Amino acid sequence: MEKTILSIPSHLVVIGGSAGSLHVMLSMVAQLKSNANVSIVFIMHRKAAADDLLTPLLQSRTKWPVIEISDKDPLLVQTVYVAPADYHVLIEKDFTFSLDVSEKIHFCRPAIDITFESAADLFRHSATGILLSGANADGVEGLIYLKDRGGICMVQDPETAEVPYMPKQAIEKVAIDRVIHPDEIATYINSLI
Repeated sequence: MEKTILSIPSHLVVIGGSAGSLHVMLSMVAQLKSNANVSIVFIMHRKAAADDLLTPLLQSRTKWPVIEISDKDPLLVQTVYVAPADYHVLIEKDFTFSLDVSEKIHFCRPAIDITFESAADLFRHSATGILLSGANADGVEGLIYLKDRGGICMVQDPETAEVPYMPKQAIEKVAIDRVIHPDEIATYINSLI
């Protein structure tokens, strides 16, 4: 079946994480079903000179295409997008990605906040932001912005997080819709048909 550009917003799930988030993503992508009408963008903090092993590692666990984002790539249904190291990721009104090298936020590029905000502007109530394990507050401001625009805000249950600081910061500062166990993330995404 040929993939099409999302000309009418379906649902976008942006997942942000740092230390301790990779094993959650590996487990989640393995459970994705082919009837979900959704795209996933994964923003993970990693070193600027990081190798390109993240994308093939995720691809080895799922039948969905896993693509490291390039500038002007179209946003496709049933695709997992991975933020490249050292670039902020935005989603444009024409449903393409743009990469940005502006200053770091929370000492990070890519910054989770920027992609949450970009998703909120375009998808509004059809956007979900999920914040996973991590050691700083990146993602909190983005979730606040997303919530203000009608999006759904979730965080990994801090009790299950390898580094609980990031989800705890979000719980303290954002009206979170759901504190989610890692095993429930794929179930939620699969329900978006």
